[in-house]
Amino acid sequence: MHNPRLASFAAENLLEANIESLQQAMDTGTITSKDLTLMYLHRIATYDSINSVLEINPDAVQIAESLDLERKQKGARSSLHGIPILLKDNIDTGDKMHTSAGSLALENHVAVEDSFVAKQLREAGAVILGKTNMTEWANFMTDNMPSGYSSRGGQVLNPYGPGKFDVGGSSSGSGAAIAANFAVAAIGTETSGSILSPASSNSIVGIKPTVGLVSRTGIIPISHSQDTAGPMTRTVKDAAILLSVLSKKDERDPATLTNPYQHIIYTDYLKDTDLTGITIGVASEPFFAYLNEEERELVKDAITKLKELGATVIDSIDIPSAMENWDYNTLIYEFKTDLNAYLQNTGVNVPVSNLKELIDFNLENPSKMLAYGQTLLTKCEETSGTLTEAAYILSREKDIYFSQEQGIDAALQNNSLDAILFPNNFGAAIPAKAGYPSITVPGGYTSEGKPLGVTFTAGAFEEGKLIQIGYAYEQATQHRKVPELTEAE
Repeated sequence: MHNPRLASFAAENLLEANIESLQQAMDTGTITSKDLTLMYLHRIATYDSINSVLEINPDAVQIAESLDLERKQKGARSSLHGIPILLKDNIDTGDKMHTSAGSLALENHVAVEDSFVAKQLREAGAVILGKTNMTEWANFMTDNMPSGYSSRGGQVLNPYGPGKFDVGGSSSGSGAAIAANFAVAAIGTETSGSILSPASSNSIVGIKPTVGLVSRTGIIPISHSQDTAGPMTRTVKDAAILLSVLSKKDERDPATLTNPYQHIIYTDYLKDTDLTGITIGVASEPFFAYLNEEERELVKDAITKLKELGATVIDSIDIPSAMENWDYNTLIYEFKTDLNAYLQNTGVNVPVSNLKELIDFNLENPSKMLAYGQTLLTKCEETSGTLTEAAYILSREKDIYFSQEQGIDAALQNNSLDAILFPNNFGAAIPAKAGYPSITVPGGYTSEGKPLGVTFTAGAFEEGKLIQIGYAYEQATQHRKVPELTEAE
């Protein structure tokens, strides 16, 4: 880094700096948003051998400078004023960047307007630094695609073990980039595990909100029943700050009108690290079977710590539908309908305007587009796209019943629980189908250095309770470690 002052400050203070400390530094003039933006750009250029950042906002430095001037003249807009943030490549930004869902079919697509998420970030004064790589089409393209691979961006690697540990998907670039300190925070999206998985795999905090807490307008979809955006950060407090900004009502997204609460400040749930009065149930079966012995010991350590914090922990609870033979028919049927609607507004620079044309485009460029096939795209195209099929309606009905009444709701009510604990992102499909929230927090590392996440799930719109639990656990354990990076060639 050519700026000695910034290089020194970066080494001493910025690598794991949180939003609050950065705001204090900018308020006192120790650093500027321009400094921060340049530092993160330098780190991306130097260390992104893990292939996490797909595109840089060409206006980022000027935006940061303008926000620095605004701070001097008027003060900060919010806790996000001047804070550089990365967005997953399926979130529209009405600027000079592309939104492609990782696909070369959309490599020239520039959105005509901001997504609701991007709009909220800009209004809060955030610097949208760039777009992160992701599993192509949010890992709903084929049965065999590895997490973090896209035709446009290539393979994202886990900074804790490039080529050794799974990076998680599909918000893989967001998870890896924040773990590697390429921005203060990122926004990911989840349909089923796509925030929780990379957060767990990359030792960061991820919140998958209730469907309807964060608007889906301007996000390339899979399923209107399950899609949501959410924060991916290095601390629970930063995630709470972001969630407070993002959780606004959007008249264009009817799901946000189901939220009984408005304008919640989620940092209000961070005041107490005593979990006395909180009851947590551990979903051990069948999820512990997916862990090795070392990972199981880490989860047991987490349970012990929660008890020390005052929580009542039921070591093994029954989720009635945990062994249910789940299908993904809801996603199969909704994807065609939702994607076709999105592609109608992508403009002349995009060579596809519906799912059938996307499949054909891929077939015409197999060496670039079909490294792992497109079995799911083909299966989705076989549906009518009208959501009239009995198979879809029955599948959606089953999902709701077994994930809510005979799933999360039953487990919470039968055991008088505030939250359910899952290891890593295992079990994420149940709250995903229910549309319920989860938070994952770093839970330690194996002897090989592989990260493990501890995930808590609750009922609809109970993000505050999850943030309280996740924060108490995080503060008591402080598990997160900075990964050792090698310079990009």
